[in-house]
Amino acid sequence: MKSLYAQVAVVAPIKGLLTYLVPQELSTIKPGAIVSVPLGKRKSRGFVFAITETPPATEFEIKSLDSIDAEYPAEIFAPKLKWIQWLAEYYFHPIGMVADSVLPPLSKLQKNTTRKRSPIPDFPPEAPFQLNPEQHEAYHAIAADSGFQTHLLYGVTGSGKTEVYLHLFDKVLAAGKTGLFLLPEISLTPQLVNRFARRFGSRIALLHSQLTDRERTQFWWEMVQGEKQILIGARSALFCPVPNLGLIVVDEEHESSFKQEEKLKYHGRDAAIMLAKEMNCPIVLGSATPSFESWLNSEKGKFKLHRLVKRVGDVQLPEMRIVDLKKSATRSKELGLPFWMSEALHTELQSNLENNFQSALFLNRRGMSQSVICPACGYTKECPNCDIKLTLHAHNHLVCHYCDYHESYKSKCSDCHEGTLEPLGIGTESVETEIKKLFPTARVLRVDRDEIQNRIDLENAIEQVEKHQVDILIGTQMIAKGLDFPNLKLVGLVLADVGFNLPDFRAGERAVQLILQMSGRAGRHRKENEPNGVVILQTFNPDSEIVQMASQSDYEIFCKYDLKNREIFSYPPYGKMISFRIQSRDLDKSQQTARMLSERCFNLKDKSESFDQIQVLGPTESPIAKIRNEFRFQIILKANNASVLHRFAKIVLQNEKWIPTMVKLYADVDPMNLL
Repeated sequence: MKSLYAQVAVVAPIKGLLTYLVPQELSTIKPGAIVSVPLGKRKSRGFVFAITETPPATEFEIKSLDSIDAEYPAEIFAPKLKWIQWLAEYYFHPIGMVADSVLPPLSKLQKNTTRKRSPIPDFPPEAPFQLNPEQHEAYHAIAADSGFQTHLLYGVTGSGKTEVYLHLFDKVLAAGKTGLFLLPEISLTPQLVNRFARRFGSRIALLHSQLTDRERTQFWWEMVQGEKQILIGARSALFCPVPNLGLIVVDEEHESSFKQEEKLKYHGRDAAIMLAKEMNCPIVLGSATPSFESWLNSEKGKFKLHRLVKRVGDVQLPEMRIVDLKKSATRSKELGLPFWMSEALHTELQSNLENNFQSALFLNRRGMSQSVICPACGYTKECPNCDIKLTLHAHNHLVCHYCDYHESYKSKCSDCHEGTLEPLGIGTESVETEIKKLFPTARVLRVDRDEIQNRIDLENAIEQVEKHQVDILIGTQMIAKGLDFPNLKLVGLVLADVGFNLPDFRAGERAVQLILQMSGRAGRHRKENEPNGVVILQTFNPDSEIVQMASQSDYEIFCKYDLKNREIFSYPPYGKMISFRIQSRDLDKSQQTARMLSERCFNLKDKSESFDQIQVLGPTESPIAKIRNEFRFQIILKANNASVLHRFAKIVLQNEKWIPTMVKLYADVDPMNLL
């Protein structure tokens, strides 16, 4: 018999596949098998991508496979191999480490543990709601495609996108297929899980970071073995080898949290589209504020666009009122209110309390204050590990939100030893303190990363609001998206300017998305004789284009305006970008490596006319120049042609032996964060 050779992706920082000889006793091996292989002086797990009879052209001894992992049949992973290869190549990540992401965290044979609370609640079955004409039209247009097609479901907040999803999954399950529903983050999960549980009962499974390893393993196998039919999860749920996939839905597709910032820097939305293409099934991207990438793709005809322009039940969008904090400050002081509490917001809060309605105050900044400063010398407390000012929490400790450094808050200035450190700015914690003083009888709940530590905390918080055990909800962007509270009539954007002026070309897009998403929590349900929802948008820049466009609640107008600016400078989605981040604990090494990388880029440009279009920007210090004691520099590559840019970056990254020890080089394709 001829010898067989296996092309194996080993779980190690190796970019390509390695070749191993298949022993005679393992000759029935197939692509998709998980194997144990020798790697140097140790054993490694590997994933078989191909079997061939052709020996590699090498003078080195070809080592043999050790064994096959019988727990995972090859048929489970074989359909995902091409998708895994695409991820590894597109995002410049070792293929074996990408492949390893498809496995559950624990062995199937490990003993189960008792759950403190089931992640999926028991609900009596609920019949599908009748779709309104807009929903009906969108549903039928999407359901008409059984093969691969990307659909963009653009619907205003409260327009019933979720009900369209549920009808689509009904159709998929009736055809004997399975579905995958992706959410950007855990804060969106509880209410949607409840909604799916009421419709599909025990047929749903969950995968996200707030589950235990045992829960994730159990749900993984239930999907793989066909015991469940719909998988709901965060971006990592994409790696679960769901069989017979008939539909993928990516809800809130615009969310930047779909992009993983560490290790494999993939974008969940883009990876989901490629998975749908590989599995030949339709994919639906849903949002009230679509990403510019998806919007432009719909204009070009690559995505099919479906609009839901009205709220369900003809409920009106909330009334948006802009408050100029510069002008309102004097009146607030006269009324004994904090500077951030305008008379208009105070009046609406009081009215809501009197009428037994709920209110939500949004501020995308947690803690007591943004920083502390000495008025005598101007000194501010900074993190010793990061190029970041420390945030004051609970009036007694200073915290870095990047490395979690803590220190006690001492009012005496440690620099001049004369002045007193005073809080500067506000955070959700200080808003909560002031609200309790102003409205002592109100039931107040704060929802941010300090208060919500796990899934149980979040579920309890949402349950309190749903049962109307909360009058005023205060929170960060955790409360801004996807949540639906029937009694919530007022939304106050305490300081809408936060995030406007970040050194990022996406700052305006994100600011408008956040404003409209948060505004969309107000007045989603309205009984007869009840008032419409109200949004108080407080800002120091009422005439800014961002505020004016957001106040019109017309996202399309803003898209068209900002896309023109993007096109002028060839920023995404018109141009493509790849960023290189160089970091090290040694400042000189980090800086020198950045310069060497820049030289490699410019030398490559000079050698080939095909790379003339490539723009090399940098090297420069990253906007946040140090995190966790590592100094950070960056180089950005830009080009209009994605394939040319990718080929250029691949050549630059070849032969990384020139990189000094103790220096890390990260490539980020389609970066979402340039800070």
